[in-house]
Amino acid sequence: MRENEYTPNVFARGLGLDSMKTVGIICPNISDHYMARAVAYLEESLHENGYDCILGCSGYKQEERESYVKLMLSKRIDTLVLVGSSYAGSSRNEFDTDYIREAAETTPVFMINGRVDGKNVYCACADDYHATYEVTTKLIKRGKKKILFMYDSDSFSARQKMAGYDAALSEAGYPVRGDLKFKTKNNIEYTRDLLLTYKNLEFDSVVATDDGIAVGALKYAKVKGISVPEELSIIGYNDSILAVGCEPELTSIDSKLAVLCKTTIDHMIRLLGKGEEIEPYVCVPCNVVKRCTTDF
Repeated sequence: MRENEYTPNVFARGLGLDSMKTVGIICPNISDHYMARAVAYLEESLHENGYDCILGCSGYKQEERESYVKLMLSKRIDTLVLVGSSYAGSSRNEFDTDYIREAAETTPVFMINGRVDGKNVYCACADDYHATYEVTTKLIKRGKKKILFMYDSDSFSARQKMAGYDAALSEAGYPVRGDLKFKTKNNIEYTRDLLLTYKNLEFDSVVATDDGIAVGALKYAKVKGISVPEELSIIGYNDSILAVGCEPELTSIDSKLAVLCKTTIDHMIRLLGKGEEIEPYVCVPCNVVKRCTTDF
């Protein structure tokens, strides 16, 4: 082999071993900060363990997600990783995750920050419920009475965050007000401008499901001349580069994305390489990173 400078054909070898040492990764949109970081963590960890990866971006529509999963399975991958809670379906349709269970009949499916119950499906999630419950409770203890919850989707993660927000309000004896649940886009300028169009929306604090939304609220406060955190407290989510790139720096919840990705790959190696039994669901606690947009 050395004399003839022979290089093994990875595809032929994969056919013989019934393994291509290749993992399919699908996320909705690689331009999203959360998705981009997740893919970077996953790729690094896979390479450390001798695996290559194929990346695909499915978009957010149900039909696109289903067709992209089928396409990825046709690539003869060893396993499939779905990044993002949108793959766990919405509260409106209990059947929109059936395609994941069908895919798991062919190959193991790992999900990051989404939960789907099924054989051969393995999920790692941040504890979004308790993280949002904690920060909402902290705001209430600081005397905040009109806490605006800002979100951009009906995903599994967003529903967990909203449930934590609702629970904190209910426990404190506050009404859960629909007018203080504000749906927007995960876009700074869009969120700022949308808030500016509401003349009668009164709030003294913001809990956002992403840092981009929270920075949009911070921009709104600057336009309106509202002092942060004295008059308005703002909390973001995911502790991204946006949280330290704004002024004042943003208090944010660290959703432990690096831990979720490492846990996913560790479990994958245990399952594929060692044939070990692994837990179907792992929930990772989050941390509140306190900066300058809150006074608790």
